[in-house]
Formats: sequence, C-alpha cells, structure tokens
Amino acid sequence: MWGRRRRAARACTSRCRSPADRPRAARCDNHSLRILHAIHDFLPRHQAGSEIYAFELGRELAAGHHVSVLCAEYDPSRRHGHVTWRVHRGLTVIEVVNNWVCASFEETYRPPLVGEQIAHVLRAVQPDIVHVHNLLNLSFDLPAVARAHGVPVVATLHDYGLVCPSGGQRIHRAERHVCEVIDTQRCTRCFRESPYYQQISFGRLAAVTRAPRVLGRAALATARRFPVLAARLARAAGRAPLLAVTKRDMDERLAAAQRVFEEIDLFVAPSPSIAGEFRRLGINPSKIRISDYGFVPVLRGHRHGTRGPLRIGYVGTLVWHKGVHVLLDAVRGLPSDRFELKIFGNPGVFPEYANDLRARADGLPVRFMGAFEREHTADVYAQIDVLVVPSLWLENSPLVIHEAFMAGIPVVGARIGGIADLVTEGHTGLLYDPTSAGELTTALRGLIENPGRLEALAERARTVPVKSIAQDAREWEGVYADVLGRRAGAGRAM
Repeated sequence: MWGRRRRAARACTSRCRSPADRPRAARCDNHSLRILHAIHDFLPRHQAGSEIYAFELGRELAAGHHVSVLCAEYDPSRRHGHVTWRVHRGLTVIEVVNNWVCASFEETYRPPLVGEQIAHVLRAVQPDIVHVHNLLNLSFDLPAVARAHGVPVVATLHDYGLVCPSGGQRIHRAERHVCEVIDTQRCTRCFRESPYYQQISFGRLAAVTRAPRVLGRAALATARRFPVLAARLARAAGRAPLLAVTKRDMDERLAAAQRVFEEIDLFVAPSPSIAGEFRRLGINPSKIRISDYGFVPVLRGHRHGTRGPLRIGYVGTLVWHKGVHVLLDAVRGLPSDRFELKIFGNPGVFPEYANDLRARADGLPVRFMGAFEREHTADVYAQIDVLVVPSLWLENSPLVIHEAFMAGIPVVGARIGGIADLVTEGHTGLLYDPTSAGELTTALRGLIENPGRLEALAERARTVPVKSIAQDAREWEGVYADVLGRRAGAGRAM
C-alpha cells in the first residue's frame, strides 16, 4: 500500500506540468499525501514560534492531506523511549520521550532508543514525505532513515540546532558571546554549562530509579526549576556521572550535521539572514530556497483614542537569549510617568530567569501579563503602542514582528539576524545595537517625545504585506510536488 501511495503521488506530480498548477500539484486528481512533520517538541506545552508555525501549517495542509507530527518530550516521570499517540486540535501527534539517557556525547544527537522508535513511527505512518522542523531531541539519523525507506525529506530552517548543540541559538551565555563562527572548542565549554548537560545527569538517575510515577513528576519539576541542584543530586547518588565532552566530540557532531545537509533534499529558509548563515556553514546553495513563514491573520484591536503614556510591549518566551533583561535595563532610563511596559510570556518556562526579571523591574511601571491563548493574540497587540524585540541571538524571522505588523504596531528591534531583514529603519520601526541598553533607551525616548513619529511608523507598519498560512501551505504543496517529482525522475533515470 505504501508503494502504491508513492506511485500515485509521483503520477500526480508528473501530470501537473503547468506553473499555474504547481502550488496545488500534490492535491490534483484527488491524490492526497501522507506528510510527517518532525519537530523537537510540540503544543500544547511548548508554544514558541516554530511549534506554533508547525501546528498552523500542519492544520492548513490537513485540509487536503493526511498530516502527522512526530515530536519529542523530556519527562523523567515516563520511561525513556516511551511513545504516546495523541491528538492536538485535530492533528495526530506521535510523542517520543527522550530523557537524555546517554552513554556517550554522540547519543545526545543520535540516541539509539529514540532512533529505533523513529524507525517504528516511519513504518507505522508510511509517509510520502517528511518535513523536518528541528532534529533536537530526535535524531540526526532521521533523514537517512527516511531516505532508506524511499521517503524524501525537506526542512524548514528555524534556528541553528543542527550546528549548535546547546539549543540552537549560537549564544555562549556564560561568556555572553554571539558565535559568529562555530568554534568547537567554545562549544565544548558552552555545552558543559547548558541545561542539556544537566539533563543528561538527571536523565540517567531517572532511568535507574524505581520511583513511582508521582516521584518521577517531582523529579521533573526539580530538573526544570533547579537543574544545577538536580545534577548535583544525581552525581551524589553515584548513579549518573556526567559525560566527558571534548573538542573532538564537537568536531564529530559538526561533521554529522554536514552529513545531514546531504541527506535532506531541500531546505527552506524563512529569512535571507539564516539562508546566508547556512550557506556559509556548508549547505549547497542550490538546496536552499528563501521563503518567509505564513501566518494566521491578526485582527487589529480597538485602540484608545486619548494619548497617554507610551505602551511598550514584549511578547515571547522569557529566556535569556531573548534579551528581556536588556529591555528592562533600557526602560529604567525613561521617565516613569511617560511609559508602561507589558511583558507577555510564561514565567514558568524558565522561572529563575523570570525571577531575575521581576527583580530588575522593581519600582518600574512594568506589568508581567503571563501567557495567553493564541485566540487572544489580537487583544494582546491592542494593549500596546510599540513592540520591542530585544533578542541577543541571530533571530530568524520572528513570529511576533509579523504579528505586530498585521496589527498595525511598529517594532523597535535589535539589529541582529532576521530582525534587520524585517524592520526597515525609520520606516516600519527602529533598530539598535542588541548589546546596548542605552541605544534602546534613546530609541524609546524618541517615541515618547515625538508621538507623531510613532503614528507615522504605525501607519507604514500597517501596509507591510504578510503571507497567509493558506498561501504558505499552497507553496509547500508545490515544494513537496517538486521534490517528489525529482525523486521520481531520478528513479526512472536509473
């Protein structure tokens, strides 16, 4: 049956020859595809930009295709390698528990048991195409396993997880260094200081204990809130010594990533910035297309008519590399009666960082608004006059900037990565040096003192075209059809 489905898809792509037909080629003649999206974690627990995008794209594609999502989850209350099939708002989700039970550093990116479960999932789902969003927590072997089953693989480049073992942001937090180049000696130091290194230790302890499920949940809470303490407890137990990690280990991981580059048929980069970075990292330029994300429209909420204090907003994950602390340092230099800062984000994801932010905000007109449901997105942007995107890492194409433009909100953003691709200085927003709280203070003070400039920026922000998720899905259908067609052509040539 699997072979018949792929043959039908190949026949479908071969019959749809005209350019006008290409976006809907995968659906022609009533032939739908079985599409498997692969991502490091997923909704509802994880709600960052790539997870939201993968969900919205999957849901849109599901109107004409069979769509499944393969993801991973770190959860010591469940057995390492455990697989759960569930449904999230109509999408089938296959979740593999990866507790980072590793006998070697290589197993952090090629975990054997997780790899076996991925192979089982591929046999069960029998996809026509695999769409990779992130291999962190899954396995670098996934593209090769898919290709061994005759399934082509495409990928969206969301971040740098393939070449950055400490989370994909190319930031060495302890040394406050943005990694313009991949220095594997620095990677060694950075990984040892990362939460993933601590997860390895705690994952080993969880794997050998016979604690009941409730203790497993308590262990998970401890690992998330106090990762250093968890690692110390694991070492003290004598059951989970930390791995030795060397520069050679990092060199081998980088070489493995470059082999992944070869196994994937086509990469789509949402921004020129990330496309350029991955070309420099070794992906053949002919295998990269630049095409921004698609988005669910954000309606413009009702705004108050009287001019009051400048309503500054931050929307996103409360994590160090997003630079929220820089924003708080910046607003301390503003007159406290002339602004209000609202911070939208879940403080429970990285509670230690959130506590630091609250301490920095003491005495300032700052409100921590917490997380919000996606259906309330328009209400969030209706509460602010300007969005600040203070990221310290090489952002790709931030979801929040597109949302702000759709809501008619100008953006003040760090001049780094894909932020500078989206925000036109003095036209739709303002840019500043990401490490300079002083520059950010100056930019925001200028908007306080010149409300007319804020209105002009907002007016132009409203005119920025933003691709819809429906259009994006049609473009991806064209990508899938092209890749399947090339694979079919290569097979006939043989």
